[in-house]
Amino acid sequence: MNIAVIGLGLIGGSIAKTIKKHMSQHTVLGCDINPQVVMKARLLEAIDAELTPERLSICDMVLIATWPQTAIDYVTENAGLIRKGATVIDLCGVKRAVCGPLFQVAAENGFLFVGGHPMAGIEYSGFDHASANLFQNASMILTPPQGATIQTLAELKHFFRELGFGKVVMTTPEEHDRVIGYTSQLAHVVSSAYVKSPEAMEHHGFSAGSFRDMTRVARLSPRMWTELFMFNREPLLGELDALIAHLNEYREALANADADRMHQLLQEGTERKEIVDRKGDEP
Repeated sequence: MNIAVIGLGLIGGSIAKTIKKHMSQHTVLGCDINPQVVMKARLLEAIDAELTPERLSICDMVLIATWPQTAIDYVTENAGLIRKGATVIDLCGVKRAVCGPLFQVAAENGFLFVGGHPMAGIEYSGFDHASANLFQNASMILTPPQGATIQTLAELKHFFRELGFGKVVMTTPEEHDRVIGYTSQLAHVVSSAYVKSPEAMEHHGFSAGSFRDMTRVARLSPRMWTELFMFNREPLLGELDALIAHLNEYREALANADADRMHQLLQEGTERKEIVDRKGDEP
């Protein structure tokens, strides 16, 4: 089939490279705000041709790897050019803000819109860091509209498994944003705050895996993550409030030199981690 990839950064570029490497029966048409990126993608054979508005009508699938507002604007403005019966999937990090308007736009224009979020990434962005192996064994989250057929969902699951994803999770936009506020967005806030300590400048020779793990995602795109946080304010605020409350418990135990309370808090954390790990091992 003909597959359009809108945005050839880390995620879109990796999608294109993966399709061309492992699913070469498909034709990939790509576009990006930077013409040089499109040229490089063509030279490296990550795409077969540039996606133009005229070529949008021949695409069976449209994958939108942009920031949320850009995805909303692109689909809304080009809805009349998208082929009837085509499947459009965004790859943004929030789902309610994107799926809310685009489910309706798709229904009005005769194509299917499905929210998507590949749970894969590195601390670097851009096409130069895109890889055909980025999605290997990662999870792909899909938030289909009500009324999507079992056959369509099975075909989408098969497509993403062929891309290398180890698991395809079906959920609602609301559930996605609630969970992602904890598993992804809170981690980025904590990492950004943690690395601001003056001691971070003195860590050389005193740090190992813990420091690397805590600071890795502090290297981010401030503009993009600001947009993601603002679109998901309520779930993220709830997670921040809960984290601050827990941190205050540890601080109070330390301030009061209460070793028993500190031991209890750490024991609770250890036990919770074991439960989380066991749950993660479940099929």
